[in-house]
Amino acid sequence: MASCESWTLESSELQAEIHPGCLLSSIPFQDEDIVKGEKGSKMTLIKASQQPQTPKKEKVLLTGGTGFVASHVLDSLTTNGHPVVVTVRSEEKGNRLLQSLSHFSASNQVQYAIVPDISTKNAFDPILHDHCFTYVIHTASPYQLSFADPVNDCLNPAIKGTTYLLDSIHRLCPSVTRVVITSSSAAILNPPNHRDVYDESSWSDVSWEQAMQPEHTYRASKKFAEQAAWSFLEEHNPRFTIATINNTYTFGPLSRSLANSAKFSSAEVNTSNRRIWDLIHGKWRNPDGSACIPSTAPVFTFVDVRDVADAHLAALTAPGQRYYIVGGFFSNYQIARIVDEEFKGVLGDDVLPDLKGQEDDFEEEKHWKFDVSRSEKELGIRYRGLRESVRDAVVSMLEFEKGTTFN
Repeated sequence: MASCESWTLESSELQAEIHPGCLLSSIPFQDEDIVKGEKGSKMTLIKASQQPQTPKKEKVLLTGGTGFVASHVLDSLTTNGHPVVVTVRSEEKGNRLLQSLSHFSASNQVQYAIVPDISTKNAFDPILHDHCFTYVIHTASPYQLSFADPVNDCLNPAIKGTTYLLDSIHRLCPSVTRVVITSSSAAILNPPNHRDVYDESSWSDVSWEQAMQPEHTYRASKKFAEQAAWSFLEEHNPRFTIATINNTYTFGPLSRSLANSAKFSSAEVNTSNRRIWDLIHGKWRNPDGSACIPSTAPVFTFVDVRDVADAHLAALTAPGQRYYIVGGFFSNYQIARIVDEEFKGVLGDDVLPDLKGQEDDFEEEKHWKFDVSRSEKELGIRYRGLRESVRDAVVSMLEFEKGTTFN
């Protein structure tokens, strides 16, 4: 391993600069390749297959590590034995993350690195200079329903955060073979003029001008960030390939790191799950007990976060392309019905709304369809149902908030 200085590799088929932390065995050398150090020293490399090796899982860089999706991706990676370096925005978040892993055997597989602003050029350079990664999973991106400053609060972090990361990998980390990017179904759907059936071939038609309107900013950021990634691949022809995970509204257990938050509140619950939080805190119930269930529109599709995490893991070695990730249809009425059936005795009679006379606002026969056969076939995803996802989300919320374990 080159541990303190850069080396230049010279062979008939390869020239590359290897930075500290990058294993020489990660580069596809030919027999008798020569490594020349700064002082002109040489050594002959032996093919990796000729040396006794202890099998090791590939190291992964995971950005946005305390986010909802990323926390479950981290679980999937460590469960499968991958050492992981996670980026966080502050030391406090990094320490909270490590603390959440302290009771798990995977805790020694995880390190964190601070990246305060992913939209800053070269922000990832120190990490890529100091570690040898095989895979990168990029989940870091702003996600909320409205932005005061669409460009600086959302579009720049999403687009520049993606392209600057790809540029840094291209320049500094030749060992990386695959970058998986968390995109969104927002980069696929075209409301209100929907296709009959959506799959990976569809792209949102939202424009940059529309992106300046807060209600369109988020979906525009996902579209333009993903398009920028595919354009980077075409323009620079890097050593790595790309896959994107285009997941829809995502429910399921909260991020484990939230349990160590000094002021755990609804503000830390991911946007998709917040409707479930509101339901179990009485916000869908009028003073007289009747229901005031909000409209489900505009999105009636969901997926469980653990399926999204498994999709990221599988995409590390699957064909490099887009993957549309949808578990099924849902409505707010269906969520309320599930919670009423599963938790009424736990939450009490004064929290959940009376559902008598309530109608479901989801009309399946009139709704567009989705085709996720690619993710089922190539990623091996077997999607969880709505009941399991909602039930486990509520359990995690109650456990985090009340400090009680539910079976």
